[in-house]
Parts: sequence; C-alpha cells; structure tokens
Amino acid sequence: MLEIMPESTPQHADNPILIIAGPTGSGKSALAVAAAEEFGGVVINADSMQVYRDLQVLTSRPSEEDEARVPHRLFGVVPAASPCSVGVWLRMATREIEAAWAEMLLPIVTGGTGLYIKALTEGLAPVPDIPEAARAEARAEFLRLGGPAFLEELAKLDPETAARVPASDGQRLVRAYEVVRATGRTLPEWQRQPAAKPPLAARFHTVVLMPPRQALYSRLDARFDTMLAVGAVDEAKRLTELSLDPKLPAMKALGVSELAEYLRGEASLDAAAAAAKQATRNYAKRQMTWLRHQLEGATEVPEQYSERLRDKIFPIIRQMLLTPRS
Repeated sequence: MLEIMPESTPQHADNPILIIAGPTGSGKSALAVAAAEEFGGVVINADSMQVYRDLQVLTSRPSEEDEARVPHRLFGVVPAASPCSVGVWLRMATREIEAAWAEMLLPIVTGGTGLYIKALTEGLAPVPDIPEAARAEARAEFLRLGGPAFLEELAKLDPETAARVPASDGQRLVRAYEVVRATGRTLPEWQRQPAAKPPLAARFHTVVLMPPRQALYSRLDARFDTMLAVGAVDEAKRLTELSLDPKLPAMKALGVSELAEYLRGEASLDAAAAAAKQATRNYAKRQMTWLRHQLEGATEVPEQYSERLRDKIFPIIRQMLLTPRS
C-alpha cells in the first residue's frame, strides 16, 4: 500500500482525490477496485444511474464480490422514486470523501457522468435553491400541458433553452421552467455565471480510459447480452411495476424503456435488445466526446482496462499521487 495521505486535517489542500473516468464499458470499475487495493482506497460512485437501488443489472453496478474486496460508497443508495440531482450527489460525495480522508484512505471517484465530475472539481453554477412550491408548479404545468405545449410556454420565458431541448425531455424542460419562474433569470444565464468554488480543497488526479471506439461498441453489445442472461428483463419488470413517473431519471436508464416496450408486447425481445444496444453505443460516443473536451490535464489511457495493464497504469497513478501541488 502506498502512503499518500499527508498528516493533516481532512480539508487540507494537499489531500488527494483520484478520479477514474471513461465511457460506459471501458473498465472504470475494475480499475477503481484494483487501484483501491493497491493504494489503500475507497471507491466512490460518480455514475448518475448506479446511485439507484433498483438498477443493479442494467447499470452494471459492481458485484458483491468486488464490493467485498474494497469499500464502495454511493452505489445503489437512492430509490428510483427519488431523483438524484448533481447537487444531491455532490453533497453525498463530499461527505464520503471527507470520511475517507479521516480514515487515511484514498478517495477514488469513478464514473462516466461528466457533470458530476465537473461539479466536484470546479464547483456548481450558482443557481439558487428553488422552493418546492415552484418545483411542484412546474411539474404540474408540464403534466397539464404535455411536452409540446409546455415547450411553447417555456419559449416565452427562456427561448435559449427551448431552442435546444426537445419536447420529450421533460426533466430538463421542467428544470428550466422552475428556475426562470422562481428567480426571474434563465438557467443559461445562471450557468454563464462563474461557478462556485469546488466543495473540497484537494489535489485532483484524473485517469481517463478511452478504448478504441469499435472495440468498445463490440464490448457494449456483448455486455447487454450478458445483462439479459442475468436478469435484465426481470429488473425492468420490477421497475415498471412501481408505476413511477416516466420522466424520473431512473426510468431513463439505458435499456429500461426498450425492455418496457417488450414487456408491454410492443416489441420483440430481439428488437428491444437491438434498440438498447444502439442507445448504449450512442451514449458512449457522447461520453467520449465530452471527456476529450472537458477534462483538461487528465492522463488518457487509450485502452480498455484489464489486469494486463496494471504494470502500465499503476506507476502512472503512483507518480501522480506523489506529485505535490504546484
């Protein structure tokens, strides 16, 4: 085990955080577990879907065996009925990181949700807390009008958001509506303001796994076949039986809507699987584009993680963790 923790209080700016990012299916979780074993760490989830308790199979959450090898935090901790926003996640992650430091463990934050990683390293845009009454009003208005008519109403208040968000994306439309109604300023206006400071003073070190695209796509297709074999349909069935609002984040997990169509008899299992695989490949492509343009200074590994890469990656991580703040 590498001694990388300074003798300091948890808020000391020299405390390290290792971030392991990459598109879905790139081996982030396996690398995070191996790094936690090597460097004495705790794995902290930064995937917006792996936080949900009801999504074990379809989000490829770490196995019980992996969770037994090293400590894991923020995996499967939120019920599907409760939306987990970036602000909620950031508060939870901050607590877990501080707890890791207090125990002299390395926080290893891993996931492919870029907004979570940016919030941790750069802080959130200074959007005020929206009163629950305003949020409830926005949700009710969306349900009353439906997506297309709601989009027209939003365009009168926030034309910038209305021009780039489709009528089908109720979550983002409702968010934009509640912000402008409650604050008098549009969400893009708030987002252009300088972000608040990061919630933690730390040395951030980031490794990004970036496998060749076609190899990644093949792996994702095979992974979905494995999901089907180990219970993805049953998991989707249990989730749909909860009769949750389809606009909740958990209901938009990859594979949920496609398998729901199969369960309703609207598509064959083969057709549903093909659609889910395509959606997953599209998502991975978007992740790779975002990661390449947003994580400046990250160490990129142009391969999918496997055990054979330990001797290549671990010396890089060791050097990163031992490098003092400049």
